[in-house]
Amino acid sequence: MYSEVTTAILGGGLTGITLARILRGRGEDVFVLEAEERIGGLCRSRVDAGFCFDTGGSHIIFSRDREVLEFMLSVLGENREERVRNTKIFYKDRYVKYPFENGLSDLPKEDCYYCLSEFIRTLIAAEKGELPPVVTFADWIITTFGRGIADCYLLPYNHKIWNFPPEEMSPHWVEGRIPRPPVEDIIRSAVGIETEGYTHQAIFSYPVRGGIEALVQAMAGPVKDVITCGFEVTSLRKAGSAWEIGDGSRTVTADRVICTIPLQNLFGALTGVPPGVREAVDALHYNSVCSVFVGVRGNVPDISWLYVPDPDLGFMNRVSFPSNYSRDVVPEGCGSILAEITYNEGDPVSGMSDREIIDHVVGSLEKMDLVRSGNIVYTGLDRHRFAYVVYDLRYLETIAVVRDYCRSIGIDLVGRFAQFEYLNMDGCIRSVMDYTGWSG
Repeated sequence: MYSEVTTAILGGGLTGITLARILRGRGEDVFVLEAEERIGGLCRSRVDAGFCFDTGGSHIIFSRDREVLEFMLSVLGENREERVRNTKIFYKDRYVKYPFENGLSDLPKEDCYYCLSEFIRTLIAAEKGELPPVVTFADWIITTFGRGIADCYLLPYNHKIWNFPPEEMSPHWVEGRIPRPPVEDIIRSAVGIETEGYTHQAIFSYPVRGGIEALVQAMAGPVKDVITCGFEVTSLRKAGSAWEIGDGSRTVTADRVICTIPLQNLFGALTGVPPGVREAVDALHYNSVCSVFVGVRGNVPDISWLYVPDPDLGFMNRVSFPSNYSRDVVPEGCGSILAEITYNEGDPVSGMSDREIIDHVVGSLEKMDLVRSGNIVYTGLDRHRFAYVVYDLRYLETIAVVRDYCRSIGIDLVGRFAQFEYLNMDGCIRSVMDYTGWSG
Protein backbone atom coordinates (compact mmCIF):
# COMPACT_ATOMS: atom_id res chain seq x y z
CA MET A 1 0.00 0.00 0.00
CA TYR A 2 1.05 3.60 -0.48
CA SER A 3 2.50 5.49 2.45
CA GLU A 4 2.34 8.91 0.78
CA VAL A 5 -0.51 10.11 -1.45
CA THR A 6 -1.95 13.39 -2.64
CA THR A 7 -5.56 12.67 -1.68
CA ALA A 8 -6.81 10.20 0.92
CA ILE A 9 -10.51 9.32 0.76
CA LEU A 10 -11.86 8.01 4.04
CA GLY A 11 -14.55 5.41 3.36
CA GLY A 12 -15.19 2.94 0.56
CA GLY A 13 -18.95 3.21 0.28
CA LEU A 14 -20.73 4.45 -2.82
CA THR A 15 -19.63 8.05 -2.22
CA GLY A 16 -15.96 7.25 -1.59
CA ILE A 17 -15.66 4.90 -4.56
CA THR A 18 -17.39 7.36 -6.89
CA LEU A 19 -15.03 10.10 -5.69
CA ALA A 20 -12.01 7.92 -6.35
CA ARG A 21 -13.25 7.01 -9.83
CA ILE A 22 -13.85 10.61 -10.88
CA LEU A 23 -10.70 12.09 -9.33
CA ARG A 24 -8.42 9.36 -10.64
CA GLY A 25 -10.05 9.70 -14.04
CA ARG A 26 -8.64 13.22 -14.03
CA GLY A 27 -5.19 11.93 -13.23
CA GLU A 28 -5.20 12.72 -9.52
CA ASP A 29 -3.24 10.60 -7.04
CA VAL A 30 -5.91 9.11 -4.74
CA PHE A 31 -6.18 6.36 -2.17
CA VAL A 32 -9.29 4.91 -0.48
CA LEU A 33 -9.22 3.68 3.12
CA GLU A 34 -12.13 1.43 4.08
CA ALA A 35 -12.65 0.04 7.60
CA GLU A 36 -14.60 -3.07 6.56
CA GLU A 37 -13.15 -6.04 4.72
CA ARG A 38 -15.25 -5.19 1.67
CA ILE A 39 -16.28 -1.97 -0.01
CA GLY A 40 -19.90 -0.89 -0.35
CA GLY A 41 -21.02 0.53 3.00
CA LEU A 42 -24.82 0.60 3.12
CA CYS A 43 -24.79 -0.69 -0.47
CA ARG A 44 -23.21 -4.06 0.34
CA SER A 45 -24.98 -7.26 -0.67
CA ARG A 46 -24.80 -10.72 0.87
CA VAL A 47 -24.78 -13.93 -1.18
CA ASP A 48 -25.53 -17.13 0.70
CA ALA A 49 -27.15 -20.46 -0.23
CA GLY A 50 -28.02 -19.10 -3.66
CA PHE A 51 -29.82 -16.01 -2.27
CA CYS A 52 -28.60 -12.43 -2.65
CA PHE A 53 -29.82 -9.73 -0.25
CA ASP A 54 -28.87 -6.07 0.18
CA THR A 55 -27.61 -5.75 3.74
CA GLY A 56 -28.44 -2.09 4.27
CA GLY A 57 -32.10 -2.48 3.34
CA SER A 58 -33.78 -2.55 -0.02
CA HIS A 59 -32.17 -0.37 -2.70
CA ILE A 60 -33.38 0.45 -6.19
CA ILE A 61 -31.92 2.71 -8.89
CA PHE A 62 -34.00 5.75 -9.83
CA SER A 63 -33.63 9.54 -9.80
CA ARG A 64 -35.21 12.81 -10.84
CA ASP A 65 -31.63 13.84 -11.67
CA ARG A 66 -31.18 12.62 -15.25
CA GLU A 67 -27.42 13.21 -15.26
CA VAL A 68 -26.92 11.10 -12.14
CA LEU A 69 -29.30 8.39 -13.34
CA GLU A 70 -27.56 8.07 -16.70
CA PHE A 71 -24.18 7.92 -14.93
CA MET A 72 -25.31 5.07 -12.64
CA LEU A 73 -26.83 3.11 -15.50
CA SER A 74 -23.78 3.57 -17.70
CA VAL A 75 -21.52 2.28 -14.92
CA LEU A 76 -23.68 -0.85 -14.52
CA GLY A 77 -23.70 -1.44 -18.26
CA GLU A 78 -25.65 -4.53 -19.28
CA ASN A 79 -25.97 -5.83 -15.72
CA ARG A 80 -29.35 -4.19 -15.13
CA GLU A 81 -33.02 -4.58 -15.80
CA GLU A 82 -35.98 -2.25 -15.51
CA ARG A 83 -39.06 -2.95 -13.43
CA VAL A 84 -42.42 -1.21 -13.11
CA ARG A 85 -43.07 -0.24 -9.51
CA ASN A 86 -45.92 -2.06 -7.78
CA THR A 87 -45.76 -0.79 -4.25
CA LYS A 88 -48.36 -1.08 -1.50
CA ILE A 89 -49.08 -0.04 2.07
CA PHE A 90 -50.39 -2.75 4.40
CA TYR A 91 -53.32 -1.04 6.09
CA LYS A 92 -56.00 -2.80 8.15
CA ASP A 93 -55.34 -6.17 6.47
CA ARG A 94 -55.60 -4.77 2.96
CA TYR A 95 -53.16 -3.57 0.33
CA VAL A 96 -53.43 0.17 -0.36
CA LYS A 97 -51.78 1.69 -3.40
CA TYR A 98 -48.62 3.68 -2.76
CA PRO A 99 -48.27 6.56 -2.19
CA PHE A 100 -51.15 6.50 0.29
CA GLU A 101 -52.85 9.62 -1.08
CA ASN A 102 -53.08 7.89 -4.47
CA GLY A 103 -54.83 4.86 -2.97
CA LEU A 104 -57.66 6.41 -0.94
CA SER A 105 -60.34 4.36 -2.67
CA ASP A 106 -58.63 1.20 -1.34
CA LEU A 107 -59.42 2.30 2.24
CA PRO A 108 -62.50 1.45 4.29
CA LYS A 109 -65.17 4.01 3.36
CA GLU A 110 -65.03 5.75 6.75
CA ASP A 111 -61.24 6.19 6.48
CA CYS A 112 -61.50 7.37 2.87
CA TYR A 113 -64.02 10.00 3.92
CA TYR A 114 -61.87 11.06 6.88
CA CYS A 115 -58.79 11.49 4.68
CA LEU A 116 -60.64 13.36 1.92
CA SER A 117 -62.63 15.66 4.21
CA GLU A 118 -59.58 16.57 6.30
CA PHE A 119 -57.53 17.25 3.17
CA ILE A 120 -60.22 19.63 1.89
CA ARG A 121 -60.63 21.23 5.32
CA THR A 122 -56.87 21.83 5.47
CA LEU A 123 -56.83 23.22 1.92
CA ILE A 124 -59.57 25.72 2.77
CA ALA A 125 -57.78 26.74 5.96
CA ALA A 126 -54.58 27.30 3.98
CA GLU A 127 -56.37 29.52 1.46
CA LYS A 128 -57.84 31.56 4.31
CA GLY A 129 -54.43 31.86 5.98
CA GLU A 130 -55.69 30.05 9.07
CA LEU A 131 -53.09 27.29 9.33
CA PRO A 132 -50.62 27.54 12.22
CA PRO A 133 -46.93 27.98 11.35
CA VAL A 134 -44.97 24.85 10.51
CA VAL A 135 -42.39 24.21 13.23
CA THR A 136 -41.97 20.43 13.14
CA PHE A 137 -42.03 17.61 10.60
CA ALA A 138 -45.38 16.52 12.08
CA ASP A 139 -46.74 20.02 11.45
CA TRP A 140 -45.61 19.81 7.83
CA ILE A 141 -47.34 16.45 7.35
CA ILE A 142 -50.62 17.72 8.79
CA THR A 143 -50.65 21.04 6.93
CA THR A 144 -49.72 19.34 3.63
CA PHE A 145 -51.94 16.25 3.68
CA GLY A 146 -54.56 16.97 6.34
CA ARG A 147 -55.17 15.25 9.64
CA GLY A 148 -56.77 12.17 8.04
CA ILE A 149 -53.83 11.01 5.88
CA ALA A 150 -51.51 12.03 8.73
CA ASP A 151 -53.33 9.95 11.35
CA CYS A 152 -54.01 6.93 9.16
CA TYR A 153 -50.58 6.55 7.61
CA LEU A 154 -47.91 9.24 7.57
CA LEU A 155 -47.50 9.84 11.30
CA PRO A 156 -47.43 6.17 12.40
CA TYR A 157 -45.17 5.19 9.52
CA ASN A 158 -42.71 8.01 10.14
CA HIS A 159 -42.63 7.18 13.86
CA LYS A 160 -41.51 3.71 12.82
CA ILE A 161 -38.92 4.49 10.18
CA TRP A 162 -37.22 7.35 12.03
CA ASN A 163 -37.56 5.72 15.45
CA PHE A 164 -37.94 9.32 16.57
CA PRO A 165 -41.09 11.42 17.09
CA PRO A 166 -42.00 13.49 14.00
CA GLU A 167 -43.19 16.10 16.53
CA GLU A 168 -39.53 16.59 17.49
CA MET A 169 -38.08 16.60 13.96
CA SER A 170 -37.20 19.60 11.81
CA PRO A 171 -39.29 20.08 8.64
CA HIS A 172 -36.54 21.84 6.66
CA TRP A 173 -35.45 18.77 4.68
CA VAL A 174 -38.78 17.55 3.39
CA GLU A 175 -39.61 20.11 0.70
CA GLY A 176 -38.75 18.61 -2.68
CA ARG A 177 -38.28 15.13 -1.23
CA ILE A 178 -41.95 14.39 -0.53
CA PRO A 179 -44.11 15.91 -3.29
CA ARG A 180 -47.24 17.84 -2.39
CA PRO A 181 -50.19 15.95 -3.88
CA PRO A 182 -52.24 17.76 -6.55
CA VAL A 183 -55.81 18.42 -5.37
CA GLU A 184 -57.19 16.74 -8.49
CA ASP A 185 -55.26 13.55 -7.75
CA ILE A 186 -56.61 13.38 -4.20
CA ILE A 187 -60.20 13.67 -5.42
CA ARG A 188 -59.69 11.19 -8.27
CA SER A 189 -58.02 8.78 -5.88
CA ALA A 190 -60.91 8.99 -3.40
CA VAL A 191 -63.53 8.14 -6.04
CA GLY A 192 -61.48 5.32 -7.57
CA ILE A 193 -60.00 6.98 -10.66
CA GLU A 194 -56.45 5.70 -11.18
CA THR A 195 -53.71 8.21 -10.34
CA GLU A 196 -49.95 7.82 -10.05
CA GLY A 197 -47.72 9.54 -7.50
CA TYR A 198 -43.93 9.74 -7.17
CA THR A 199 -43.64 9.17 -10.89
CA HIS A 200 -39.84 9.55 -10.80
CA GLN A 201 -39.64 6.05 -9.29
CA ALA A 202 -42.56 4.47 -11.18
CA ILE A 203 -39.97 2.66 -13.33
CA PHE A 204 -36.74 1.64 -11.61
CA SER A 205 -33.62 -0.36 -12.41
CA TYR A 206 -31.78 -3.03 -10.47
CA PRO A 207 -28.69 -5.18 -11.17
CA VAL A 208 -29.44 -8.59 -12.66
CA ARG A 209 -26.55 -10.15 -10.71
CA GLY A 210 -24.82 -9.22 -7.48
CA GLY A 211 -27.48 -7.12 -5.76
CA ILE A 212 -27.02 -3.39 -5.29
CA GLU A 213 -23.33 -3.96 -4.44
CA ALA A 214 -22.86 -4.66 -8.15
CA LEU A 215 -23.18 -0.90 -8.69
CA VAL A 216 -20.37 -0.14 -6.23
CA GLN A 217 -18.17 -2.93 -7.59
CA ALA A 218 -18.67 -1.67 -11.14
CA MET A 219 -17.89 1.86 -9.98
CA ALA A 220 -14.70 0.56 -8.38
CA GLY A 221 -13.46 -1.14 -11.56
CA PRO A 222 -10.86 1.49 -12.55
CA VAL A 223 -9.69 2.16 -8.96
CA LYS A 224 -9.46 -1.26 -7.29
CA ASP A 225 -5.70 -0.97 -7.03
CA VAL A 226 -5.94 2.14 -4.83
CA ILE A 227 -8.44 0.74 -2.31
CA THR A 228 -7.30 -0.67 1.02
CA CYS A 229 -9.90 -2.53 3.06
CA GLY A 230 -9.58 -3.40 6.73
CA PHE A 231 -8.10 0.03 7.48
CA GLU A 232 -10.16 1.56 10.30
CA VAL A 233 -9.08 5.16 10.82
CA THR A 234 -8.25 5.50 14.51
CA SER A 235 -5.94 8.52 14.35
CA LEU A 236 -5.93 11.59 12.14
CA ARG A 237 -3.62 14.48 12.76
CA LYS A 238 -1.94 17.31 10.94
CA ALA A 239 1.85 17.06 10.61
CA GLY A 240 3.07 20.26 9.03
CA SER A 241 1.17 20.69 5.79
CA ALA A 242 0.26 16.99 5.52
CA TRP A 243 -2.18 14.67 7.24
CA GLU A 244 -1.11 11.48 9.02
CA ILE A 245 -3.81 8.80 9.00
CA GLY A 246 -3.37 5.70 11.13
CA ASP A 247 -5.20 2.48 11.94
CA GLY A 248 -3.05 1.51 14.91
CA SER A 249 -0.42 -0.33 12.91
CA ARG A 250 -0.11 1.50 9.58
CA THR A 251 0.16 5.17 8.65
CA VAL A 252 -0.73 6.93 5.43
CA THR A 253 0.43 10.49 4.75
CA ALA A 254 -1.74 12.65 2.51
CA ASP A 255 -1.80 16.25 1.34
CA ARG A 256 -5.60 16.29 1.35
CA VAL A 257 -8.28 14.35 3.23
CA ILE A 258 -11.81 13.85 1.94
CA CYS A 259 -14.13 12.32 4.51
CA THR A 260 -17.08 10.12 3.48
CA ILE A 261 -17.28 8.19 6.77
CA PRO A 262 -19.72 9.08 9.57
CA LEU A 263 -18.83 12.24 11.46
CA GLN A 264 -18.92 10.24 14.70
CA ASN A 265 -16.09 8.03 13.41
CA LEU A 266 -14.14 10.96 11.99
CA PHE A 267 -14.18 12.82 15.29
CA GLY A 268 -13.31 9.64 17.15
CA ALA A 269 -9.97 9.78 15.33
CA LEU A 270 -9.28 13.52 15.65
CA THR A 271 -7.46 15.00 18.64
CA GLY A 272 -7.55 18.52 19.99
CA VAL A 273 -11.19 19.11 19.06
CA PRO A 274 -12.77 21.96 21.06
CA PRO A 275 -15.38 20.76 23.61
CA GLY A 276 -18.18 22.71 21.94
CA VAL A 277 -17.54 20.94 18.64
CA ARG A 278 -17.44 17.51 20.29
CA GLU A 279 -20.74 18.32 22.01
CA ALA A 280 -22.23 19.21 18.63
CA VAL A 281 -21.09 15.89 17.11
CA ASP A 282 -22.53 14.00 20.08
CA ALA A 283 -25.83 15.84 19.63
CA LEU A 284 -26.34 14.64 16.05
CA HIS A 285 -29.09 12.02 15.84
CA TYR A 286 -29.10 8.95 13.61
CA ASN A 287 -30.55 5.48 13.69
CA SER A 288 -29.40 1.98 12.81
CA VAL A 289 -30.97 -0.61 10.54
CA CYS A 290 -31.47 -4.32 10.95
CA SER A 291 -32.24 -6.18 7.72
CA VAL A 292 -33.88 -9.58 8.01
CA PHE A 293 -33.64 -11.97 5.05
CA VAL A 294 -36.18 -14.69 4.34
CA GLY A 295 -35.96 -17.13 1.44
CA VAL A 296 -39.07 -19.12 0.59
CA ARG A 297 -39.99 -22.03 -1.63
CA GLY A 298 -42.31 -20.83 -4.38
CA ASN A 299 -43.31 -17.31 -5.40
CA VAL A 300 -43.76 -14.17 -3.34
CA PRO A 301 -46.52 -11.57 -3.90
CA ASP A 302 -46.17 -9.49 -7.07
CA ILE A 303 -45.17 -6.42 -5.03
CA SER A 304 -42.01 -4.32 -5.24
CA TRP A 305 -42.04 -3.20 -1.63
CA LEU A 306 -44.60 -2.86 1.12
CA TYR A 307 -44.86 -0.25 3.90
CA VAL A 308 -46.02 -1.43 7.33
CA PRO A 309 -47.18 1.51 9.51
CA ASP A 310 -49.13 -0.53 12.07
CA PRO A 311 -47.12 -0.93 15.31
CA ASP A 312 -49.18 -4.02 16.16
CA LEU A 313 -47.48 -5.81 13.26
CA GLY A 314 -44.10 -5.60 14.95
CA PHE A 315 -40.94 -3.58 14.56
CA MET A 316 -40.50 -3.76 10.78
CA ASN A 317 -41.38 -0.66 8.76
CA ARG A 318 -40.83 -1.90 5.20
CA VAL A 319 -40.86 -5.26 3.45
CA SER A 320 -39.38 -5.71 -0.01
CA PHE A 321 -39.33 -8.63 -2.42
CA PRO A 322 -35.88 -8.76 -4.09
CA SER A 323 -36.80 -11.74 -6.27
CA ASN A 324 -39.23 -9.40 -8.05
CA TYR A 325 -36.28 -7.13 -8.95
CA SER A 326 -34.19 -9.93 -10.47
CA ARG A 327 -34.73 -13.68 -10.76
CA ASP A 328 -30.96 -14.16 -10.49
CA VAL A 329 -30.93 -13.29 -6.77
CA VAL A 330 -32.67 -16.52 -5.72
CA PRO A 331 -32.29 -20.24 -6.44
CA GLU A 332 -34.63 -21.77 -9.00
CA GLY A 333 -38.16 -22.11 -7.67
CA CYS A 334 -37.67 -19.70 -4.77
CA GLY A 335 -38.60 -16.16 -3.79
CA SER A 336 -37.09 -13.70 -1.32
CA ILE A 337 -38.30 -11.21 1.29
CA LEU A 338 -36.31 -8.49 3.04
CA ALA A 339 -37.72 -6.81 6.16
CA GLU A 340 -36.20 -3.62 7.60
CA ILE A 341 -36.21 -2.46 11.21
CA THR A 342 -34.75 0.85 12.35
CA TYR A 343 -33.54 1.04 15.93
CA ASN A 344 -31.14 2.77 18.32
CA GLU A 345 -28.77 1.54 20.99
CA GLY A 346 -30.79 0.89 24.15
CA ASP A 347 -34.00 0.04 22.26
CA PRO A 348 -35.62 -3.39 22.67
CA VAL A 349 -34.33 -4.42 19.23
CA SER A 350 -30.71 -3.62 20.16
CA GLY A 351 -30.95 -6.10 23.03
CA MET A 352 -32.45 -8.94 20.98
CA SER A 353 -30.37 -11.74 19.52
CA ASP A 354 -30.33 -12.32 15.76
CA ARG A 355 -32.50 -15.40 16.22
CA GLU A 356 -35.05 -13.49 18.29
CA ILE A 357 -35.31 -10.75 15.66
CA ILE A 358 -35.67 -13.27 12.82
CA ASP A 359 -38.41 -15.13 14.71
CA HIS A 360 -40.16 -11.83 15.47
CA VAL A 361 -40.13 -10.84 11.79
CA VAL A 362 -41.25 -14.27 10.58
CA GLY A 363 -44.15 -14.08 13.05
CA SER A 364 -45.15 -10.68 11.63
CA LEU A 365 -44.90 -11.95 8.05
CA GLU A 366 -47.07 -14.95 8.95
CA LYS A 367 -49.62 -12.65 10.56
CA MET A 368 -49.74 -10.70 7.28
CA ASP A 369 -50.07 -13.99 5.34
CA LEU A 370 -46.86 -13.25 3.41
CA VAL A 371 -45.10 -16.48 4.41
CA ARG A 372 -45.88 -19.88 5.80
CA SER A 373 -43.25 -21.34 8.08
CA GLY A 374 -43.23 -24.64 6.19
CA ASN A 375 -42.11 -22.84 3.01
CA ILE A 376 -39.16 -21.00 4.55
CA VAL A 377 -35.84 -22.37 3.30
CA TYR A 378 -33.45 -19.62 4.38
CA THR A 379 -33.16 -16.87 7.01
CA GLY A 380 -30.42 -14.38 7.80
CA LEU A 381 -29.78 -10.97 9.28
CA ASP A 382 -27.40 -8.01 9.00
CA ARG A 383 -27.07 -4.80 11.00
CA HIS A 384 -25.64 -1.42 10.07
CA ARG A 385 -24.96 1.07 12.85
CA PHE A 386 -25.38 4.12 10.62
CA ALA A 387 -28.55 4.00 8.52
CA TYR A 388 -30.60 7.20 8.56
CA VAL A 389 -29.73 10.77 9.49
CA VAL A 390 -32.41 12.09 11.86
CA TYR A 391 -33.18 15.80 11.71
CA ASP A 392 -34.04 16.97 15.20
CA LEU A 393 -35.20 20.53 15.89
CA ARG A 394 -31.66 21.78 16.58
CA TYR A 395 -30.08 20.05 13.60
CA LEU A 396 -29.32 23.13 11.50
CA GLU A 397 -27.42 24.95 14.23
CA THR A 398 -25.69 21.74 15.38
CA ILE A 399 -24.42 20.69 11.96
CA ALA A 400 -23.23 24.23 11.21
CA VAL A 401 -20.83 24.03 14.17
CA VAL A 402 -19.41 20.73 12.95
CA ARG A 403 -19.06 21.78 9.32
CA ASP A 404 -17.43 25.08 10.23
CA TYR A 405 -14.82 23.25 12.29
CA CYS A 406 -14.05 20.74 9.53
CA ARG A 407 -13.70 23.61 7.08
CA SER A 408 -11.34 25.41 9.44
CA ILE A 409 -8.96 22.43 9.68
CA GLY A 410 -9.17 21.58 5.98
CA ILE A 411 -11.16 18.35 5.91
CA ASP A 412 -13.77 18.11 3.15
CA LEU A 413 -17.06 16.33 3.85
CA VAL A 414 -18.88 14.48 1.06
CA GLY A 415 -21.79 12.03 1.17
CA ARG A 416 -24.57 10.89 3.47
CA PHE A 417 -22.98 10.56 6.89
CA ALA A 418 -20.07 12.94 6.35
CA GLN A 419 -22.34 15.79 5.26
CA PHE A 420 -24.88 14.31 7.69
CA GLU A 421 -27.70 14.67 5.21
CA TYR A 422 -30.44 12.19 4.28
CA LEU A 423 -29.07 11.42 0.82
CA ASN A 424 -30.24 8.50 -1.29
CA MET A 425 -27.78 6.81 -3.67
CA ASP A 426 -28.42 9.40 -6.36
CA GLY A 427 -27.96 12.18 -3.80
CA CYS A 428 -24.60 10.74 -2.77
CA ILE A 429 -23.43 10.67 -6.38
CA ARG A 430 -24.73 14.20 -6.93
CA SER A 431 -22.75 15.34 -3.89
CA VAL A 432 -19.60 13.89 -5.53
CA MET A 433 -20.39 15.56 -8.85
CA ASP A 434 -20.95 18.92 -7.19
CA TYR A 435 -17.80 18.58 -5.08
CA THR A 436 -15.61 17.67 -8.05
CA GLY A 437 -17.32 19.91 -10.61
CA TRP A 438 -17.92 16.82 -12.75
CA SER A 439 -19.41 17.53 -16.16
CA GLY A 440 -19.40 14.16 -17.87
